[in-house]
Amino acid sequence: MPPKLTMSASDWLLLIFLSTLWGGAFFLVEIAVPEIPPLTLALSRCGFAAVLLVIYVYASGLSLPSNLRTWAALLPLAAMNTVLPFSLIFWGQTHITSSLASILNASAPLFSIVLAHLATTDDRMTLPRAAGVAIGFTGVVVMIGVDALRDIGIDVLAQLAVVLAAFLYASAGVYGRRFKALPSSVVAASVLTIGTVLLIPVAGYAERPWELPMPSVPAIAAMLVLSLLSTGLAFLIYFRVLGRAGAVNFQLVAFLIPVSAILLGVGLLGERLEPRHIAGMAAIAIGLAAIDGRPWRFLKGLFGGAPKEAER
Repeated sequence: MPPKLTMSASDWLLLIFLSTLWGGAFFLVEIAVPEIPPLTLALSRCGFAAVLLVIYVYASGLSLPSNLRTWAALLPLAAMNTVLPFSLIFWGQTHITSSLASILNASAPLFSIVLAHLATTDDRMTLPRAAGVAIGFTGVVVMIGVDALRDIGIDVLAQLAVVLAAFLYASAGVYGRRFKALPSSVVAASVLTIGTVLLIPVAGYAERPWELPMPSVPAIAAMLVLSLLSTGLAFLIYFRVLGRAGAVNFQLVAFLIPVSAILLGVGLLGERLEPRHIAGMAAIAIGLAAIDGRPWRFLKGLFGGAPKEAER
């Protein structure tokens, strides 16, 4: 059996930073999507990020894949990680609140732990990991507020769209591990390039963006930040951590995104940190600790002697 995948301290730091980049994405979408239609926003997000990362790849002395087989293998990853989820979430947020979207998006680790167990040998489900995922998801609901769930059953298609996006993200995490031999920047740039090419005809046919009125400065600024930071920079981190930590560990970012979003609101917008926020964050911390496994190993070593080398 291959060794189980674990998170190093640097992986955790990257995951926290990534959650900050993606935590602000829901707010940016709320600013942009009233003026920029969902498919056009998805195209802009992929397109600007792709240009940034392609420049970065070649400036680093690397290059994009040169054979069709690699591009063909990357095509499903682009569909599962950019084209479909971006479009589904952006469309969903035209009908439901960002709070409810955050809770539904946090279902990604639930899907990931099952998919990774079925499809991998080194990212299997264990009782502590399953319990940790359940506790973490509960923490997200508590932190965001149970009131956000009152709209469950209203705009069902929009809610299903966000849940489907979470499932696609989980699937992409499992599928994307096969590219860990490629530099993360090359994979990220290639995926975003494919996503851009796929979205051009779809957005052009469905929304005819060239006929739309010019968006306001805040909407354009939100779209650019969403593209360059919450997508371009975020994808560099995404593929770097994914190859080392595995799909389940990586999808824990879905629990950290609401935490980052709330802390950003407290720090930048002067919002109030409420008791439910603290309780939810505590539950998420317990869930993450259970999934990480080190507290269990520490307790086992404390009460049952030194852990065996195979369990380290």
